[in-house]
Amino acid sequence: MTSVGVDAALFASLDPPRLAGSRCADCATVTFPAQTGCPRCAGSQMVPVELADRGTLWTWTVQAFEPKPPYRTPESGFEPYGVGYVDLGDVIVEGRLTGTDSYEIGQTMRLTLLPLWNDDSGTPVVTYAFEPAEGTAS
Repeated sequence: MTSVGVDAALFASLDPPRLAGSRCADCATVTFPAQTGCPRCAGSQMVPVELADRGTLWTWTVQAFEPKPPYRTPESGFEPYGVGYVDLGDVIVEGRLTGTDSYEIGQTMRLTLLPLWNDDSGTPVVTYAFEPAEGTAS
């Protein structure tokens, strides 16, 4: 089934899932989400770049309380979930963690899509998340 991103600007592709970043043409700094100006050198020549779909878990924690709006509580109610920083090589991305309830710093993670809700036409609205890559510790 086709899905739509919670914010289309976050994604270079949904199938396969890839995040959209930007790279400064002057100093090569990579940002996520994509930006129009460079936070490192203040350059204005930012080029779109598709980010890697695998990386290394840099650190993580558990989100044990319900976030403020615009967060939408799932129909099943709030349940704590993992949140971490994943080093994709050019940039470290913060995101939700799925696939297990135990993570290890240094663990290989892969990008995945996380369904949030259905829009008015019944189409799933998704965001990005990271899950342990096959063959890694969990």
